Amino acid sequence: MRRYSTPPNARSKGGAQAQRSFDTIASEAIASALTMIASFARSAVKSQQFGLLVVLVLLGTALTLAAGSHRDPLSGQVVNDFLNAHTLVQMATDASAFAIMGVGATVVIISGGIDLSVGAVFALSGVAMAMVLRAVGPMAPAATILIGMSTCIGVSLLCGLANGIMVTGLKVHPFIITLGTMWIVRGIAFVMSHAESILVPSALTALAKASLGLGTALYPVPLLVMLGTTIVGSIYLTRTVMGRHVFAIGGNAEASRFSGLNVGRITMGVFVLSAVTAGIAAFLGAAFYGSATSSDANGYELYVIASAVVGGASLTGGRGSAWSALLGALLIVMIRQSIRTLRLDQNYEWIIIGSAMIGAVVLDQGGSRLLARTFRGSR
Repeated sequence: MRRYSTPPNARSKGGAQAQRSFDTIASEAIASALTMIASFARSAVKSQQFGLLVVLVLLGTALTLAAGSHRDPLSGQVVNDFLNAHTLVQMATDASAFAIMGVGATVVIISGGIDLSVGAVFALSGVAMAMVLRAVGPMAPAATILIGMSTCIGVSLLCGLANGIMVTGLKVHPFIITLGTMWIVRGIAFVMSHAESILVPSALTALAKASLGLGTALYPVPLLVMLGTTIVGSIYLTRTVMGRHVFAIGGNAEASRFSGLNVGRITMGVFVLSAVTAGIAAFLGAAFYGSATSSDANGYELYVIASAVVGGASLTGGRGSAWSALLGALLIVMIRQSIRTLRLDQNYEWIIIGSAMIGAVVLDQGGSRLLARTFRGSR
C-alpha cells in the first residue's frame, strides 16, 4: 500500500496561514471591542447623568478624606465616618422618598407642567392607610401589606386624577392647581387624623426593615424600591410610546395636538403617575418609621422638584430623565450628609441646596441658549 504524506514545507505554509487568519480575527475582535468601548464612553460623556456622576464622585471623595474615622466598638476596626455601609445605606434610605417622588415629578416636568402637591398626597395616603388598617384590625401579614399598599395607591390615584382633571378641564396653570390641592389634600389629612400620629401594624415595619441578610441596622428595602421605581420610570420614558408622547407635548404641545395626540389625556396621565409615586413613597415611609401623620412629608415638594431640576429636567418641558432624578436626590442627600459629617451649621443646608437649584437652572438655560445659537449658526 502506498502512503501519501504532506510535504514539510506545505505543512508549515498551512500553519502560517492559519496563524495569520487567527491573528486577523483577534485583531478585528480587539478593534471592534475598542470601538464599542469608545462609543460607550462618548455616549456616557454626552449623557445627562455624566456631570452629576462626576459631582457625586468628587463630593464623595472629598467627604471620605475630610470626615475622619472612628473605631467600631463591636469589630474593633477603624471605620471611615462617611465611607461605611451604615452611612451609605442610611443616605439611600433618606434619598428614597425624594427619588421615588422625583421620578413622577420628572415626568410631569418633562410634559411642561409642575406638581406641588406630592408632599400632601404622601401625607394623605399614609394617614388613610394607617386609619384603614386600624379600623379593620389584626390580619395576616400578607393581607395587611396588600390592604396597606392598595389603600396608598388608591388614595394617591384619586388625588392624581383630581389634579389632572382640574388642570385639563379648568385650563389653569398646573402651578396654581397643585398649589391649591397641596393645601386641600393636607387639610383633609389633618381633619381625618385629628393631627394624631397613627401607628401602622408591625407587619409593614418588618417588611420595610427587612435586612435581607445584610446584618443588623442595615435596611436595603428602601434602596431596592427606589432603584425599581427608577428603572420602571426610565423604561416608561425611553422605551414606550406613551413616554415619547410625554416628551412630545413637553417640547411643543400645539404641534403635538395637530399631530393627533390627545394632549389632555396625556397630561392627566402624568399627574396620575406623579401622585402614584407619592403613594408608593408614603407606603414605604409609614412602614419604615412605623406611623403616619398629617405633617408627614411637609416641604418634600421642594426637595422633589429640586431633585428633578438638579438632575437636569428642564422647567420649560421636553427634557429630563428618571436616572437623573435619582442622582439629583442622592446629591441633595449627600449635601445634607456632608453638613452632618463635617459638623457644620444645619442652617447652611437650605443655602447650599437653594444655590445648587439656581445654578442647575441657570446652567440648563445657558446650555439651551448655546445649543439654539449653534443650531442657527449651522443653518
